[in-house]
Amino acid sequence: MTVIVRELRHDDPVDAAGYARVRHQALPFMLFTPESIAYDVKYAHPDSHYRPLLAEEDGEVIGTAQVGLVYDSPEPGLGSLNIYVHPERTGRGAGSLLARAAEERLAALGATRLHAWVLDAPEHRAFAEKRGYRAARSAHFLRLDLANGTLPPLPSPPDGVELRTGADFADDPRPLFRLDAETILDEPSDTEREFTDYDAWLTETWNHPLLNRDLTSVALVDGRAAAFSAARTDGGTRYGTVMTGTARAFRGRGLAKLAKAHSLHRARAAGFTDAFTGNDAGNGPMLAINTWFGYEICATEVKYVRDLG
Repeated sequence: MTVIVRELRHDDPVDAAGYARVRHQALPFMLFTPESIAYDVKYAHPDSHYRPLLAEEDGEVIGTAQVGLVYDSPEPGLGSLNIYVHPERTGRGAGSLLARAAEERLAALGATRLHAWVLDAPEHRAFAEKRGYRAARSAHFLRLDLANGTLPPLPSPPDGVELRTGADFADDPRPLFRLDAETILDEPSDTEREFTDYDAWLTETWNHPLLNRDLTSVALVDGRAAAFSAARTDGGTRYGTVMTGTARAFRGRGLAKLAKAHSLHRARAAGFTDAFTGNDAGNGPMLAINTWFGYEICATEVKYVRDLG
């Protein structure tokens, strides 16, 4: 049996379905659909040079790799590769072939430093370290059982605070862009990112097929967007929050917790059974909020870094 590596064809539904299937098996705590996979490739920013790779064995997709440049970072030369193999198809060399192809592609694009997320398990960490990567920060995946768990009571907004949904900004989402751009600057990360391109944000975030505007919550203070919790759903019963934050001028008032609480309660009322989120391991305030809601850590991943040259 021979394993080959090739680029994913975004206009091929079989490719997208195979990619989503492997990712779901390897990362059951993240949301993927064939439609979202195809969208990410078709509408990727040109400067990202984003090209996912597939590893195939006798026509079956058994491994995947996200490969691209971190175009929205002020630091030049950053490349990103995230490799995942179907848990029942490991040991066939797919991971090594994907890593080699991804590294060669990024080097050819001028990347000088590579970043890769790796699940915190001995075999995954050994794979990265064998290839010359060094461990950096870590992050947690968290799960909340919406079907059988108990959410804290829904808090009422304080005076001067109004709760809205993302759908209420359909005609002009620019206030949410400004809020997202400000809060991401303070998100713990080894890679600095800046949201300065509104059109790119519209494509990559606002119009993304997984974004659920009805379940995205926004807290307004005297009419100004002050905090938000962005929600994604996969068309089934899985719900995830991908970003929760508060503008600097409004921090310390519990607005992020308020926005997330309203989103979670609406998600449960809409029939969603599993809530997922992610947290940098060093982000104590957000971890405390998620623990208060009842989230539990279900997996941990480690950022690995390798310098080229």
